[in-house]
Amino acid sequence: MRQLASRLRRLPPSCGPVRLIGVDGHAGSGKSTLAGRLAEALGGAPVLRLDDLASHDELFAWTGRLLTQVIEPFGRGKTAHYAPYDWRARRFGPPRPLPAAPVVLIEGVGAGRRALRPFLACLLWMDMPPEEAWARGRSRDGEEQREFWDGWVAAEIRHFADDPSRPHAALLVRQLRQGYEVLPGPVGNLGPRQDVTHRDGPPAMW
Repeated sequence: MRQLASRLRRLPPSCGPVRLIGVDGHAGSGKSTLAGRLAEALGGAPVLRLDDLASHDELFAWTGRLLTQVIEPFGRGKTAHYAPYDWRARRFGPPRPLPAAPVVLIEGVGAGRRALRPFLACLLWMDMPPEEAWARGRSRDGEEQREFWDGWVAAEIRHFADDPSRPHAALLVRQLRQGYEVLPGPVGNLGPRQDVTHRDGPPAMW
């Protein structure tokens, strides 16, 4: 991850002083894990999880909250404050700060949606077939979330049919048995060396 982190740091700011990095992909594809490892490689970069902006009633209708609570403050170089959703209590909680750091990661289904892309320095797509990703997610969340997953899959299919992210990704990330493989995406505009296929894993993580 260190090599990828270094390349992301060198990108020009995209939202005020912030290099906003989107991590998108199907639910269950490993976006949260990737974002966590990349944040660590970036020296503790902040991560905004779109699950905190969505709700039971608005699985994908969070664009307004993201723009007003995060994008607009970042554009002014200010710390953002967003109200995370409590999925158990079914309500939004008290505001949480999100600093306008040099690199901020936004991870979740829809992180590459058209309303957000103008503010992204780079879009990463977790490249895993949807059926495989959904099966992983269902296995992770257990039987008690079965009804939610049935509704989620239908909503995700509708979302990506209307507003696909993968065609706009600069990089495709594929999970290996150990580490990741990073390939140029359909856009492939991350700068030099975009024609190179990268792999990470022991002993050379990046």
